Amino acid sequence: MYICFVDESGTPPKPTQTRPAAYWVLASVIVHEAQWQNISSEFSALKRRFRVTGEVKWRYFGPHNRDKDNSVAHLSEDERNQFREQMYSILTKRNSIKIIYSVCSVEAAFEKPRINTQDDLYFETYKPLSERFQYFLQDISREIGATQLGIVVADHQGRKQDESLRDEHQRMVREDGMFTSNFDNYIETIFLTPSHHSVGIQFADMVAGAIGRRFMSNDRQFYNMIESSFRRSTDGRLLGFGEVRVPRQGWR
Repeated sequence: MYICFVDESGTPPKPTQTRPAAYWVLASVIVHEAQWQNISSEFSALKRRFRVTGEVKWRYFGPHNRDKDNSVAHLSEDERNQFREQMYSILTKRNSIKIIYSVCSVEAAFEKPRINTQDDLYFETYKPLSERFQYFLQDISREIGATQLGIVVADHQGRKQDESLRDEHQRMVREDGMFTSNFDNYIETIFLTPSHHSVGIQFADMVAGAIGRRFMSNDRQFYNMIESSFRRSTDGRLLGFGEVRVPRQGWR
């Protein structure tokens, strides 16, 4: 069974924001269940080496972050960069781990009649990412000749937002029409958990941060560190496989 851990880069912008972010990213880290324990153990060892206790979040690495719970506040800038690089290497040294991300062009998305709220924006960005996870499961099943199943685990947001996402997710996987994907390889519903309780969500947060910086600031420093784990087609294409752009028409 494969676990698809999902987290976002920042908060989904509101349509009423004067200057909304140009892009918003949802990223996923896909891990086989058999690998999770070793990944968790290596992550714990990395934290001990750097004397990091508590949750690891992308925003904590900002030079001006003053969160009271910042777990890397005691590290120098060079040490923070080393920590990130070594954390990413836990993923990239395992060829079977894949990253899929969905990048939303916020202004273009809010021009669509169906996208009017933060929840709309979230699900519009989540849906194609979840479809690519299904395609990934189908590809693996064909490759090894046995059906491979998967679950999605995402970051808890809030009671109202969680309920909305669960409802939309269930509606999506139960639809059976010409314009919807088949989700036969999915198990149960989407699972939502606070990030500080999930090693996988913390990895997804760090991946989303690196991808968000690449699109928002054109800074590829950390994006390049994880690029080898992006899901690609057999001929090496990223767009449509490991990267999805939302909305499909009008992205800019």
